[in-house]
Amino acid sequence: MTLLDVRDLRVSYRSSGPAVRGIDLQVQAGEVVAVVGESGSGKSTTAHAVLGLLAAGGRVDGGQVLFDGQDLVGLGERRLRAVRGREIGLVPQDPTVSLNPVKRIGEQVAEVLIIHALADRRTAALDAVELLAAAGLPDPELRARQFPHHLSGGMRQRVLVAIALAAKPKLLIADEPTSALDVTVQRQILDLIEQATRESGTAVLLVTHDLGIAAERASRLIVMSDGRVVETGPTADVLSDPQHEYTRTLLSAVPRIDAAPARPRRTDGRPLLVVEDLAKDFPLGRGRTLRAVDGVSFQVHAGETFALVGESGSGKSTTARLVLRLTDPTAGTVTFDGRDVTRVSGRTLRDLRRHVQVVYQNPFASLDPRFTVAEIVEEPLRVFRVGSRTSRRDRARDLLTRVALPASVLQRRPAELSGGQRQRVAIARALSLQPSLVVCDEPVSALDVSVQAQVLELFAELQDELGLAYLFISHDLAVVRQLADHVGVMQAGRLVEAGPADEIFAAPSHPYTRELLAAVPGTLRSHT
Repeated sequence: MTLLDVRDLRVSYRSSGPAVRGIDLQVQAGEVVAVVGESGSGKSTTAHAVLGLLAAGGRVDGGQVLFDGQDLVGLGERRLRAVRGREIGLVPQDPTVSLNPVKRIGEQVAEVLIIHALADRRTAALDAVELLAAAGLPDPELRARQFPHHLSGGMRQRVLVAIALAAKPKLLIADEPTSALDVTVQRQILDLIEQATRESGTAVLLVTHDLGIAAERASRLIVMSDGRVVETGPTADVLSDPQHEYTRTLLSAVPRIDAAPARPRRTDGRPLLVVEDLAKDFPLGRGRTLRAVDGVSFQVHAGETFALVGESGSGKSTTARLVLRLTDPTAGTVTFDGRDVTRVSGRTLRDLRRHVQVVYQNPFASLDPRFTVAEIVEEPLRVFRVGSRTSRRDRARDLLTRVALPASVLQRRPAELSGGQRQRVAIARALSLQPSLVVCDEPVSALDVSVQAQVLELFAELQDELGLAYLFISHDLAVVRQLADHVGVMQAGRLVEAGPADEIFAAPSHPYTRELLAAVPGTLRSHT
């Protein structure tokens, strides 16, 4: 039986025009359907249009959204509220902003039951604890009394799943439900959704940019591009024999954990960076401390990539900050180019900054929105008083060419650029002082798969051309497989395993490494 039948749906936004251009899609009762595509493809807009939850300025221009035989388009807000939560549940994308920060967790779960008159307040409070327990939250009675800021990202996402499934809806819409989560937590959340919906017979419309998740979790696949459905069919058929060029492009851009390394291995000469027994404590108050980095040691040679992988809280980003001397270690040493820089300050620290640069995770937050691209790329040169105004502008133009951006973007501001363009600007800025080492802290995790592939290829080309060394921080093992020469695996502040990438991926020795590899969703092998 067809539960959801979307017919010729058209949606536009006042500020940007058409977003969904006459799409059709169906979800059968009990079926899991994945909608995939890049940012701007219209997949999330479609999901929100089903629920009547379009962002400000959005409107449905035409078409039908038939749910259980009833057209939801044009349905009054009061009647839509009776459908939302009760008949159709929603797991939103970002657990950090999707919960009310001033209401206790238990109250937010119970609210669904109370609003839809499925329980009185006392019963709803008890049911909320049971729902949290079913969602896999430890000590659910305590969690029910806590506020969202007391919970980790994975715990918050479990709360959102509990809320979405509280009323046992017929359809669950999961909009990028794991995009902000580590691979093992991601698998736990997806397992939770699968188990809960299978037991209740709930259908799932899974919106995701991750083809691995779609391959593993959905029976049918819908591929969207530029507001249109370009391909649809059984997941296995679409992935093994894609008919549309866009689908083939998406598949070719996906980094594969089973792929052979793209470049030959090379390490020679003395190491450029040596980290020995590095430790970092953070005070918790009342004389207590948290050891975020605990006895970490590794080396990075010129021209090679050393990747640190691990989940959130593993200590990998703190290790990067210690290498960059953005924070001071509690113990251990950092040696760069033969010089101990652990405790340096003043001119010596300034010199380190010149030779060690960083590319951050989020290109939307790491560029000053007030500056033009030219000012952003030239800023390190101005700070270090390198060259004249004319030579700095020439250098900026050359760097943009090197990162495959036209000189015409020099006078634009970050808001006028796409995410991939912004990250290329961030890379150009990092290269402006001709560093020997670039620290890359999750540099592609905020990018769509095709843009991610382009940026990774750029990193490899620049390394071959300039002899750069990379300290590459990532939780994405498929990305690491594509770029890294050596890999270090971090857990709870410790480096539990390190070695050549080939060995780590082929024969991991530590149980945690094996757990990380096993949690990678739906490994995609060659399709073209």
